[in-house]
Amino acid sequence: MSAEIKNERGTISISNTVIANLAGYTATQCYGVVGMCAKTGKDGIASLLKKENMDKGIKVRTEGGTIEIALFIVVEYGLNIGTIGETIRSSVKYNVEKFTGLEVSSVQVNVESVRVQP
Repeated sequence: MSAEIKNERGTISISNTVIANLAGYTATQCYGVVGMCAKTGKDGIASLLKKENMDKGIKVRTEGGTIEIALFIVVEYGLNIGTIGETIRSSVKYNVEKFTGLEVSSVQVNVESVRVQP
């Protein structure tokens, strides 16, 4: 699916992949975020995604002019996960609304893994 903006001049369609890439780029710019990740199958192993595949760690649902976003991230060890999540939520909501002109109804942040540096 895609988000659509309609006016008297026509229709603009924004694909969910574009919205996912925008949300992913915004999230990875937040302090404490190592990257996006995707679960592989039933074993629940989280793998870090490269920037080209960032949208695989994000689920976007558009319905009736609103956008719902679910992010799956990896964070750094030793940081407050609640603070990181709140920063991501507000940054992603602000940037997606700013660039698309559509309302973001929810941003769900799922921490799938914590990276520990030796």
